Amino acid sequence: MIDLRSDTVTKPTPGMLQAMVKAEVGDDVFGEDPTVNRFEEKMAAHFGMEAGLFVPSGTMSNQLCLNVLTQPGDEVIIDELGHVFNYETGAAAHLSSIQLRPVKGTRGKLTPEQIEPAIRTTNEWDPLSRVIALENTTNKGGGACYSKEELTEIRKLADRHNLAVHLDGARIWNAMAATGIDASFFGSIADTISICFSKGLGAPVGSMMLCSREQKKKARRYRKMWGGGMRQVGLLAAAADYAVENHLPLLKKDHERARQFAETVHRSSHFNITMETVESNIVLFDTIEKSAKEWVEVFTSNGIGVVPFGQHTVRATFHFQITDDQYDQLLSTVSEL
Repeated sequence: MIDLRSDTVTKPTPGMLQAMVKAEVGDDVFGEDPTVNRFEEKMAAHFGMEAGLFVPSGTMSNQLCLNVLTQPGDEVIIDELGHVFNYETGAAAHLSSIQLRPVKGTRGKLTPEQIEPAIRTTNEWDPLSRVIALENTTNKGGGACYSKEELTEIRKLADRHNLAVHLDGARIWNAMAATGIDASFFGSIADTISICFSKGLGAPVGSMMLCSREQKKKARRYRKMWGGGMRQVGLLAAAADYAVENHLPLLKKDHERARQFAETVHRSSHFNITMETVESNIVLFDTIEKSAKEWVEVFTSNGIGVVPFGQHTVRATFHFQITDDQYDQLLSTVSEL
């Protein structure tokens, strides 16, 4: 199977497994795991933030970030395609007693002009707008990336209205590879950031919340409350660190392959695709005669794993464990289809 269902399907490499075996570990609930402590400090410094907190998943990281930025009854402004709104099982309401206000953006991205009308007044019957939540790259937006200028303008808007900015950077590494933006820039525009190591970078488990030292203190308590307190977690931190050091350069090839695959799809009369939307490792294309579900079955029967992303939309996601032979076979099979 040529598995393009997600960039989460990768397996640990031999080098990563060796890094895990060699990791120095301790009890992280007691704050005594040296490997995860060093890795948290390293990632915080890399993004220009004060502190990092290693967690099991991107959902937990996002929810911890929103929790430390809000009080019960507050509201978070988010694009209607955002992961926090669509794929985190209503966690913001359940865990932090806050509500999300979805706004229609463009391919999962928001502009100040789209955000500002959603900012509430200070009437006592209104919820209080507290956070602008952004996603970079956008999942349901097909891997779209924010530019420096776009993020800078949103930060200015947030400052004018005394709002915090949270950045869901599950695929921030892809955004950096696609745009060339330095990691520290994201720390300069966001109050909290969630980064993931188990997607394009290929670690088996793990995300990290980046925040202030004071926010980390609160978040550690809630991480424990929500079942995320881990023990000898240096094993996983070592895998994530190895992924950052060794797999980050591979993302550009994923992007190049995604572009070439999109060009192959573009030549087919069965699909519609806008080439300008292919910015990173995610390719979304629309089906014509058949539904997305029917086309997924066709792809599957031909040894290609993709997922339906709407009634007539299919998603293919590229990662570094697609071999050269598999990729050649992929293009040949799609051309034949």
